[in-house]
Parts: sequence; C-alpha cells; structure tokens
Amino acid sequence: MNKITHITLDDSALPPPTPEIEQERKVAMFDLLEDNRFALPARDGRSVPDGPYRLGLSIRERRLVFDVRTEDDTPAGEFHLSLGPFRQVVKDYFQICESYFDAVKTLPPSQIETIDMARRGIHNEGARVLQERLEGKAEVDTDTARRLFTLICVLHFGG
Repeated sequence: MNKITHITLDDSALPPPTPEIEQERKVAMFDLLEDNRFALPARDGRSVPDGPYRLGLSIRERRLVFDVRTEDDTPAGEFHLSLGPFRQVVKDYFQICESYFDAVKTLPPSQIETIDMARRGIHNEGARVLQERLEGKAEVDTDTARRLFTLICVLHFGG
C-alpha cells in the first residue's frame, strides 16, 4: 500500500486560479489518486509507518512542504524542499502551457501537437527534478512525479 490516497493543497494564500490552472489541478489530483506510487524509505535506521498515505502540499517560507500522514492522520514524515531548483522549470512550464492554451483556440492540429510535445518535455524535466529532490525522502515513480510536479506548479501560481 505504498500510495497516496488523499491529497490536500494549501493554496489559501494564492490568488484565484485561472480556469486553465484549475483544470490542470483537478486532472493532476484525479490522476494522482487513481494511480501512484509513493513510499517513505527508512531513514537513519528508523522505521516509517506503512502507507497508504495522506499528503499535504504547501509552500511555507519559500520552501515546498510535504506533510505525510497515515490513513488515521498520524504523522509519518515531513520534509521541506528548496524551491530554487524548480524555479526555471516551473517558469518554462507556465510559458509553454500558456502557448498551448492559446494554440488550442486558433492553430491547426499539427502546430498544437508540436507545442504539446514541448510541453510534455518540460513536464518530464520537472518530474525528473522532483525525483532528484525527493531522493532519500520519498520514492515515487515517473507518473507520480509528473502529477506532483503539476501540483507544485499550481502552488507556484501567482507566487
């Protein structure tokens, strides 16, 4: 049961999202809860509670906070990641998403596909950075990292 079964985003300090950002958030959360791999490795010789897990994501003091709890809300771990390594890839992702959303309204399918391929490439890069940053803290597969990266982007919105 190494998976996330519930996720909350603390986006209370952010401006209201655009419809596109809100849609990205909903899709990422749905897909994440449908299929994910998330495990907490033993650290410093200490065992960690088994999943499934409840995950809270927030940004506090310019750090990305993962608040991991068991199904009965018992704390399982909390770790903070610097946002620095994510800044450029999040910026690039927002720019390409904006181009994609505009393209869908006006451009032919071949041009939309080209932009979408670039968007997927940047998304994969964000997932790779997240997996590197989570090393030793949490184990996630590529699809889970991609969906979590989308949620990180949502938390960056307006930030």
